[in-house]
Order: sequence, then C-alpha cells, then structure tokens
Amino acid sequence: MKKFKLILTITLLLFGSNIMFSAPPPPPSGSPGCWPPPCVPIDGGVTFLIAAGAAYGAKKLIDARKKTKSII
Repeated sequence: MKKFKLILTITLLLFGSNIMFSAPPPPPSGSPGCWPPPCVPIDGGVTFLIAAGAAYGAKKLIDARKKTKSII
C-alpha cells in the first residue's frame, strides 16, 4: 500500500507540474496589454532594497572595524 501511494504521488506531481508552468491567456484582441505602457511596477520597492543593502553593508563595515581595533 505504501508503494502504491508513493507511485501515485510521484505520478501526480510529475503530470500536475505542467499546469503550473502554463502561460496566462492572451488579452482580448484590440485592447492593450496594460496601460500606461511601462507595465513594470518599479517604485518604492527598489529604493527600499537599496537602502536596506546600504544599511547592512554599513553595519558590517562598522563591525569589522571594531573587531580589528579590539585585536590591535
């Protein structure tokens, strides 16, 4: 019974994964895909990631300087 469940699970995962990789249906003809034309929503998220990366780098730099000063 365990072997049957394992084979069934593997089969369902293999054939069910094709559904996850399918593309969405195309928009109706005559209508634009999105409006206004730059359809990529890049706004505050990128700024937040850059600020977080800079803060993390500054923290690592400060910690490294403290560590080298305590050794000397």
